[in-house]
Amino acid sequence: MQLASRAGALTPSSTLAITAKAKELKAQGKDVIGLGAGEPDFNTPQHIIDAAVKSMNEGHTKYTPSGGLPELKKVIADKLKKDQGLDYKQNEIIVTNGAKHSLYTLFQVLLNEGDEVIIPIPYWVSYPEQVKLAGGTPVFVEGREQNHFKITPEQLQGKVTSRTKAVIINSPSNPTGMLYSKEELEALGKVCLDNRILIISDEIYEKLTYGNAKHVSIAEISKELKEQTIIINGVSKSHSMTGWRIGYAAGDSRIIKAMTDLASHSTSNPVTPAQYAAIAAYSGSQAPVEEMRSAFEERLQIIHAKLNEIPGFSCIMPQGAFYLFPNAKEAADMCGCSSVDEFAEVLLTEANVAVVPGSGFGAPDYLRMSYATSLNLLEEAIKRIHEYVKNKCK
Repeated sequence: MQLASRAGALTPSSTLAITAKAKELKAQGKDVIGLGAGEPDFNTPQHIIDAAVKSMNEGHTKYTPSGGLPELKKVIADKLKKDQGLDYKQNEIIVTNGAKHSLYTLFQVLLNEGDEVIIPIPYWVSYPEQVKLAGGTPVFVEGREQNHFKITPEQLQGKVTSRTKAVIINSPSNPTGMLYSKEELEALGKVCLDNRILIISDEIYEKLTYGNAKHVSIAEISKELKEQTIIINGVSKSHSMTGWRIGYAAGDSRIIKAMTDLASHSTSNPVTPAQYAAIAAYSGSQAPVEEMRSAFEERLQIIHAKLNEIPGFSCIMPQGAFYLFPNAKEAADMCGCSSVDEFAEVLLTEANVAVVPGSGFGAPDYLRMSYATSLNLLEEAIKRIHEYVKNKCK
């Protein structure tokens, strides 16, 4: 049987591939340290778990509205008001099966065949694949390392055509951990307003920022930008709830209605007890969020310096999320590898450290390394890489 062409056009996830290989080696008894994880290593806070259990014991195990519980939409609106100063009505919010599903559903209702979506490089691996699945065309623009992997207004304007429908802004970024400042967002926003381009603002890592860095949503800069922005967010990263699958989109009511209608014919509602857990996540104590953020910042301060001591590695200090994104091209060359992808394979099989090649993010000279694991394991992983490069490479 011949599959649909859209299935054949997909590129497999590099993060899932490296994770699968690492698990395979672990099953063979290899002492592999995995730095590919895109999720916090903390358990979901207890009060959130308790809220889910309570909801099930009270009989909340049935369908909810496809777009999410009104009570959850209210606490999401309260969160957006408190954190960003933004006002959203319930018909401007949809709750989805994770932020990834928000993006997927948005592209499905937004794009016609050939519509273009501008995607900055480096990008999260699923952006271009989801655009292609919706019949759209990804248009890439390089965020250069010398500009901390961020695109400029001039670069954005240079990619605009008559088919441009949207641009994605991911701040803090996966995989680089970089943030756009308010001034940078204002400049990009002007290009979007001038050209009537929808802004898709992926803010899933907003609670994980370090040092003096502060997350700013482009939607909070002006009324006009709010009207032209769809915010994508969720509880996965901020509250260590990756497996609960609760995300949301907030924006123009017409787009949200279309997304809700599509959900009603595809997934129906997000898991009911998980929605009650998300209510507790946003309305309960935020102390566990800060505890996790603080732990990530401590790890970053320690391991970033150690990473830059490895011959052939160069890494800018990230401002958020929980990834390091070092340039490893020189190290790969020193080790006789034809590419950084091959170097990542060698690190897995020879040094027993799993990292994700940057090619999956559109940046083939780099590696993505998650520090969402214990400090002891992080230090051991970097020690192994350092010793391998020092002893095995020229």
